[in-house]
Amino acid sequence: MKSAAKARLALLAPLALGIAGPACARAPVPAAVAPYGPEADYPVTIGDPYVIGGTTYTPSDTLNYDAVGYARAGAQGSGISGAHHTLPLPCYVEVTALDTGHTILLRLDRRGPMGGKQLIELSPDAWAQLGFTGGSDAPVRVRRVNPPEAERARLRTGGRAPDRMETPVGLLTALRRKLVVATPAAPDEPPSALLTGAGQKPIAQGLPVAPQPVTHAIPPAKPMPPAMVAPLKPVLPPPVVAKPAPKPPEPKPAPKVEPKPAEPKPAAAARMSVQVAAFSTRDHAEKAAAQVGGKVEPAGKFWRVRIPANGEGQAKAALAKAKQAGYAGALILHHD
Repeated sequence: MKSAAKARLALLAPLALGIAGPACARAPVPAAVAPYGPEADYPVTIGDPYVIGGTTYTPSDTLNYDAVGYARAGAQGSGISGAHHTLPLPCYVEVTALDTGHTILLRLDRRGPMGGKQLIELSPDAWAQLGFTGGSDAPVRVRRVNPPEAERARLRTGGRAPDRMETPVGLLTALRRKLVVATPAAPDEPPSALLTGAGQKPIAQGLPVAPQPVTHAIPPAKPMPPAMVAPLKPVLPPPVVAKPAPKPPEPKPAPKVEPKPAEPKPAAAARMSVQVAAFSTRDHAEKAAAQVGGKVEPAGKFWRVRIPANGEGQAKAALAKAKQAGYAGALILHHD
């Protein structure tokens, strides 16, 4: 019986080896690994100049780009992304809402806006993270930054980076003033101002510091020399002189009546006004004008609220009224 069992094992052994052999010979195939890390942001594309609606845009690698303008709500783009006319793709920027001071980190991955001349176009998720509602253009600051890899990875995968610190009130007021005094390059173009990146000095990142008064030491006064006293002379009585006979009085001429000089006319008061704010819709502008007693004036696609004033006194009173109503960026304009 032992010999029969050995014979069966000898017959089954080649069969078992034939079954197990191919399975042991297969090598595992590694799965394709998606690019991750800093190499996922390269190569960076700058591109050649291009034209949209008659305007030529020249892309450039501006490292210290910093500008204020208007953002447009886009229908394209996933996650927290945006479109820009000239910055490299991809790159990262911080976008600040000038109405609230709220700031987010955003990844630029496409050119645009293709249907307007706004400073930047935001994806729906980025528009919502900044707290904007509706489709009207919103005033923003766009500043190029170099965030850490952990935040880059979140934006590449459709997530959100942590919100930034709120902008200080002093800096926010300076940014709003830059946008208020900016002049549109064309009637259909929203106003914008470049803070750095083209020979401009960077704007202060905090509250402005008041200049310290310069004091000069006053040297001590020199003592006055003693006064020289002249010797006293004897006082002699005046000589007696005979008085001449009085002359008869001469007839007085009739008084001349001279015309009165013309009274000077008061100088005309200087023409001034107080620039309160600029709005993208007429309804918002009219509400603000009714609040401060100003007038609404069109400026391209936007509406400016101004308070006319005759003279410095009225202008200062109107400025105080505008700031009391919450418009910290209001300023006095002189119309020469």
